[in-house]
Amino acid sequence: MLWNVIKPGRLWFRRRPGRELFTLLSPVLLTVVIASLAYNTPRSMAFSRLLPAAPALAAAMWPVLPTVLLGTICLLLMIGLGIVFPDLGTGYTAAGIVAVTVAAAYGSHVRLQRERTLFQVRLVADAAQQVVLSPMPRRCGSLEIESLYIAAAAEARIGGDFYEVADTRFGVRLLIGDVRGKGLPAVGAAAAMVNSFREAAYDVPGLGDLARRLEASSTRYSAAFPPDDLMERFTTALLVEIPHDGDRIGILNCGHPPPLLLGHGGLRVLESSAPSPLFNLADLIGDTYSVDVFDVSPGDILLLYTDGVTEARGHGGAFFPLQDWMRTQTPTRPRALLDALHRDLLRYSRGGLDDDIAALAVRLDR
Repeated sequence: MLWNVIKPGRLWFRRRPGRELFTLLSPVLLTVVIASLAYNTPRSMAFSRLLPAAPALAAAMWPVLPTVLLGTICLLLMIGLGIVFPDLGTGYTAAGIVAVTVAAAYGSHVRLQRERTLFQVRLVADAAQQVVLSPMPRRCGSLEIESLYIAAAAEARIGGDFYEVADTRFGVRLLIGDVRGKGLPAVGAAAAMVNSFREAAYDVPGLGDLARRLEASSTRYSAAFPPDDLMERFTTALLVEIPHDGDRIGILNCGHPPPLLLGHGGLRVLESSAPSPLFNLADLIGDTYSVDVFDVSPGDILLLYTDGVTEARGHGGAFFPLQDWMRTQTPTRPRALLDALHRDLLRYSRGGLDDDIAALAVRLDR
């Protein structure tokens, strides 16, 4: 019988990949090996004294009942060995098995309680993710859109990176941004920005006015924090407007990494002609927003990303060369591009990403 994935409080049996199955069955294999060595080696080597290690190992990956069951089997094996070899010192080893099994059962119980708590926290994080990062529409009119989000921490679900898409009467509008900082304050600021965009994108006619609405939402959210923290609570963001008809797109860049446009003619970096203020800093540096217009062609792919992509470090400490990487790609489907980016980022950083990563890929089909 194949062992299972252990979920909080119960066993769920299903097929496992070979390496994980071997790990899960290792306490049983350890019991068999120790019992075989104890039976087939001289008594002076006393391999039977290692039997308590099996339930101790089981506590790290099994629930309470299987752990106690394995400890009972080890105890019966020790009694059987004591009958075959009377001079083996069965009493001391059997007492050790009982003591270790009781401790292992308690340790397994504590571990499962912590797993339940972590499971509940992850459920809350998943619910928060649905608020901040709602499922993306894969197609808006003639646009094909795909998204990528990678949390820097394996246990995390969301962070300060965010994105959103709205199909409005002004065209398809995209938002991508990065809140400075981490933890719940960053998630709250990201949620405030995304919710404001979801409301304002359908009503506000210009990207500059839309940016002012987002700035107002960011300012209201930050008002709940001490004034001396305001300089540390800013957000970089990028607003893009793609009309339903036409071959030009508008971009408003608030201190965010510039988007990349990959077409059959090569790669273009869509740099802004004039800087726009970061969100939550308009009171200090003004609220003059600049919109740049760029020509696009059918089949071009627009890549929006956060700085976690360009700041992913390789083995020697060098940053990920995103522009050089994009030049090696060919205009293809957005999902294929983001899958390749995900794979190569993990390979470049050897799985050691230091920051959250968010990206949007848009194919301009006409």
